[in-house]
Amino acid sequence: MNTASANSNRYDEPDQAEAWVARLNAPDSDARDREAFERWLGQSPAHPRDYREVERIHELSAALGDDDLLRAAARAARRDTARRGAGLHPWLAPGAAIAATLAVAIGVAAWMQRAPPAQIARYATSIGEQRSVVLSDGTTLLLDTHTAVTTRFDRDARTVEVAQGRVQFAVGGDTGSGRAPRPFLVKAGAGTIRDIGTTFQVSRDGTAVDVGLIEGVVEVAVGADAARAVSTLAPGEQVRIDGSGALAAKRPLDLAVAQAWPQGDLVFKDRRLDQLLGEMNRYSKTQLRLEQPELGALKVSGVFHIDDQDALLAALERGWSLQSRRVGEHEILLHAARQ
Repeated sequence: MNTASANSNRYDEPDQAEAWVARLNAPDSDARDREAFERWLGQSPAHPRDYREVERIHELSAALGDDDLLRAAARAARRDTARRGAGLHPWLAPGAAIAATLAVAIGVAAWMQRAPPAQIARYATSIGEQRSVVLSDGTTLLLDTHTAVTTRFDRDARTVEVAQGRVQFAVGGDTGSGRAPRPFLVKAGAGTIRDIGTTFQVSRDGTAVDVGLIEGVVEVAVGADAARAVSTLAPGEQVRIDGSGALAAKRPLDLAVAQAWPQGDLVFKDRRLDQLLGEMNRYSKTQLRLEQPELGALKVSGVFHIDDQDALLAALERGWSLQSRRVGEHEILLHAARQ
């Protein structure tokens, strides 16, 4: 009787198939093993089917060979099988250990089928560009100039990380999935913003983050556990997380100003000139600078289109008696008109 038949009392048919996959893939497998394998295939109509299924799982385990969780589980399975396989035929014992590894792969495969991999995507804009992105749940992101975000949608949550720049979120309801809507989270700097079907804006400059609410409700949180600080915003409110990760007090949000940049405009109401130039410079490689720093304190009001520097310079010349001169390919200096 061949070796596999002699040990059939130790294995059910899938176990025999696993042992044969292990043996035929062993470095010292030879023609006699192949002949014995062919005989085993003919002993039962189930053997070819079992072998094909186990071989598929073997290929999966090879594909998952870089997975840390799988490697750890496989090592444990081999140790356990080695303790129980002392009485097996010399080549069936290592085969059983490999079969145990395949069983781990089967479990990993089943887990992967139950929990589909996260959907991860990255979106970015260049200087002067604005971009609208519609996500799979119906959420719309409007990315302002020089902005970068990463989206991660999995079974439990919808998460967007803002790496830099400014984004307006119009959050979808996550309907049609047959389950309760997943929470929508935005991570920026030290803060996490939790949304409930709203429209809001997140701006990140380095480690500082500003959150403004257009409509609905959002919760802005920093820290964890006992040290966690939370601010719940109503429409027309904003809050800042400073560079150290501290959550400031809420303050009013001018909705007309907040809703202007998505339309390509900057609305300034009695604000400093240096702040206006800083905003306009975000949209162009050509930078506007002040020759005399004290000019930055001038108060400016108006509506300025983000991609029209010439119109801004003309307005500053007419309304604030400033003149400009180009000093480089990408630099324009502003100075007070000479008397």
